[in-house]
Amino acid sequence: MSQPVIKIESLSKRYRIGLKEKKKDTLFGQIGSVLRAPIDNFRHLRSLSHFTKEDESIFWALRDINFEVHQGEVLGIIGHNGAGKSTLLKILSRITEPTDGQITIKGRIGALLEVGTGFHPELTGRDNIYMNGTILGMSRKEINYKLDEIVDFSGVETYIDTPVKFYSSGMKVRLGFAVAAHLEPEILLIDEVLAVGDIGFQKKCIGKIEDITSKSNRTILFVSHSMSIISNICNRVVVLKDGYVNYNGNITEGIKKYFEAFKGENLKNTQNLNSVKRRGSGHYRFKNIEIKNNNGVATQIFDVEESIFLSLSIKRYIPINELHFIIGFKTGDAGHFVASSEKIKLPHNKEEIKLEIEINNKLRTGEYPLYFWLGDDNSAAYDVLDNVLSPIIISTQKSFEYLGYNPAAPLGFFSLKSKIKQLN
Repeated sequence: MSQPVIKIESLSKRYRIGLKEKKKDTLFGQIGSVLRAPIDNFRHLRSLSHFTKEDESIFWALRDINFEVHQGEVLGIIGHNGAGKSTLLKILSRITEPTDGQITIKGRIGALLEVGTGFHPELTGRDNIYMNGTILGMSRKEINYKLDEIVDFSGVETYIDTPVKFYSSGMKVRLGFAVAAHLEPEILLIDEVLAVGDIGFQKKCIGKIEDITSKSNRTILFVSHSMSIISNICNRVVVLKDGYVNYNGNITEGIKKYFEAFKGENLKNTQNLNSVKRRGSGHYRFKNIEIKNNNGVATQIFDVEESIFLSLSIKRYIPINELHFIIGFKTGDAGHFVASSEKIKLPHNKEEIKLEIEINNKLRTGEYPLYFWLGDDNSAAYDVLDNVLSPIIISTQKSFEYLGYNPAAPLGFFSLKSKIKQLN
């Protein structure tokens, strides 16, 4: 086996929640910070004495991470939101420093972590290509050699001499990936950004990643919520859970661990729904949403073509006798969205109803954040909830494997059957 190009030993990253930085942008601010320094330092030392594991103001994004990445590997890094994936890549790309531990990196790193990362908004697309190449240690002659290929791959040649601040998020991703892939860093870090591109560009990127690893033996760390992409392009996977490495090994077992992390999780309840961000006039409000299988068990994991059951409590604040209800399944694969609607006739003089909905599931495998909408015939929204529950996982449950990646394949469809089960 080749020598490791990345070696991570006992890596940890700690944040303190609610810690406010003092503003030092002005001359007076800087003078004030000098005068306050003895007092601030004393307060900081006192706060450090309370830095215990149980301190609620301390958040460990990563804890005791250990693994190696070898030359030519395409390593998938997966885990649910808050698992520590993006923090890990930011440390590897030297955007942030670790709290503890050591990282050894052999080779130049190119990173595509967020839309527009590494671009100067006032510079044109062309100027940003040269700037990024210079940062990677390339000469102007080397960048010139790659320039036409980068511009052609990105598909933004019409706007290449326009300042990047006028680019859409999709254009920034296209140019960002083209720059990162063609300027030949030995190690390439990619964090979920392909979800912004369209299907055609996403397929193009995956082909480029496969070409990079097969011909140039470069190393790629790839973060994604799309298990289909992970299973198609990666040859090993690291699963993060609550800041720890939950698994390090082959793709099939790693995806199984990823799915199993959902088991035992509680769906967000009424109290959470009352405190979440929501939109709409408030004429009607969702009070509670439960997701269950055919046996009445709360779960987020469903087999392909297995029915999904929703139980919704809806409270009326202004007398209206007809509602439109929409549920949407979203996916990171090129930002697709599948939705279905239902018109609900409401009994008179009832302030609250319980609605039972069966979803006839014909969706392809994937992870689907949910979207809920209540409104009227004229599209006036009463209550809109977006991404407030744990995502739905559609899988081949017996083996926890995806059916393979085909970005051109349709997401599928679903239909709704609803009934008012209980009146309060």
